[in-house]
This record gives sequence, structure tokens and C-alpha cells, in this order.
Amino acid sequence: MIAMRWVLVAVLLLTLTGCRSGKPDTTVPLGQSTQTLTVGGRTRTVHLYRPADLPAKAPLVLFLHGGFGSGDQAERYYGWDAQADAGHFLVAYPDGVDHAWAVGGGCCGTPGSTGVDDVGFLSQVVALLGREVPLDPDRVYATGISNGGLMAYRLACDTTIFAAIGPDSATLLGPCPSPAPISVIHLHGTADHNIPYDGGEGDGYAHINGPAVPALVATRRASDGCPPPSVTSVNTVTTSLASCPAGRAVELVTIAGAGHQWPGSPDRPVLQRLLGTDPPSTALDATNVVWTFFAAHPRTR
Repeated sequence: MIAMRWVLVAVLLLTLTGCRSGKPDTTVPLGQSTQTLTVGGRTRTVHLYRPADLPAKAPLVLFLHGGFGSGDQAERYYGWDAQADAGHFLVAYPDGVDHAWAVGGGCCGTPGSTGVDDVGFLSQVVALLGREVPLDPDRVYATGISNGGLMAYRLACDTTIFAAIGPDSATLLGPCPSPAPISVIHLHGTADHNIPYDGGEGDGYAHINGPAVPALVATRRASDGCPPPSVTSVNTVTTSLASCPAGRAVELVTIAGAGHQWPGSPDRPVLQRLLGTDPPSTALDATNVVWTFFAAHPRTR
């Protein structure tokens, strides 16, 4: 059944995405392109989108796909290319090994069980792009859904190159004893059964068992030296925002009744069933919300 599921995922993703050139290049051309790099003896792939207008020092957003997904699928599903056009930033969609990321605690999939160095890979992606495009080192960000959101948390624990992360429907797995201060926006639905909002083991394929989301975000506030948050609610959306030292912020956006999903993305029931996600909430546009937060929170030195 698991093998058949992978086959169905691959077939559907090919149907949705079609073919792209995939030819490695030494620069980042306008529009969509693909590059490869070798990390730990393994050839890895990253899909890129460069808008027509970039500032002299461009921001960079890494979008990390969820389990069973891919960078190409994520590019076409979550609206970040259009957001890059509007916000004038470079966006990268790396591919996890066998459609998963190693995020700590033995999770997830082949990367988690075999010790793939995804932190090293994604750090090298940032370094590679910095050699090809004049990037602003204080405006490098990571976001993602589910397994990709867990990877964003891992990057915040194990690196110092990101100004902010934006995990959605995610948690933190594995040790994180002394993370560097970083801005965080975390989005989560209260009806998420894969990564439960109140903590504990989820129902998804990986049976992820993490802390309660409010407690996780409170731990991040404490490590960043933030005061208690201000809380506002509009309809089903509750926002807890802490303004932290040096212009950083830690924000939790909770959507009552929402499941395991990227809010504001298109409703594609067949793909969602294969990826293990729920129908997307229409309460907000997560891509716009996360980018707005990123744009307001560069790294401070």
C-alpha cells in the first residue's frame, strides 16, 4: 500500500506540474528554473523562481514542501511565485530526499531514518544562491507546511543564517538546547489531527508526537527574551503577537476548526488525500501573511 501511494503521488505530481527544463545553470535566470548541487555525495535539486524586478540586495525565501510532496508541487500549489512578483524576492523550492526532510527525532521518512544532512543541504542552497544573486544576508527566510514546517524549526535551531521562519501545521522535534534569537510566525489549525494543536501523537503517516503548539511558541518567546504577547481575535483567527528585543517578533496565528493545511491554497481533494492534508482554510491567505511578517522582520545585528 505504501509503495502504491508513492506511485500515485508521483503520477499526480507529474500531471499537475508537467515538465520543466531542469538543466543546471551557473546563474539564476528570470522566471522558473532548476539547479542541482551535490551534498554528502548525493545530488540534490532545488527549483527557483526569480521575478523580473529584484532590489540590489534581494531577499530570499525557502519554501519547504510537506511529506510526500516536492519542490515543484509546492511551487505550483502555494502561490509563492506570485507573492515573489509582488514582494520582489527570490524564492527557492528544494526537494527533500524521497519527498521528506530529516528534522530530528528520527523523523521523517528515508531522510530521518538514514541521517540525511538536510540542514547542511539547505545551508548550501543559501550559499549557492548568494554566489549567483546579490542576496541580502539579513533577509533570508524559511517557511513550509507539515514536514517542511518542522524543517524550518530545525533550521532555526541549528543555523544562524535565517532572519525568520514561518512554520505551518508543524512542530519541533529533536533537541534545540540553545537556539539563536530569530523571528517566528507559526500558523496552526485547532482541528489538526496530524500534528495536534494541543500536543501528543498525531494520526498521520509519521505519527508525529510534539508539544502543545502554544507551549512550543511560548518556549520560543522565552528563548528570544520576549514579553508576554498581545492577543487579538477576528472571526475564527486568533493572533498572539510578542514584540521582542532588537525588532524581532514571535507570532502564533491560530485558526479555529482548521485542519492540517496551508490556509488560502487551492482546494484539490485528490492531491490533499495523497499528501495527507485537509481542505485549506479560507480564513486567511497564509502566503501573504507569512511574507508580510518576513518583510517586516529582517535580521538585526
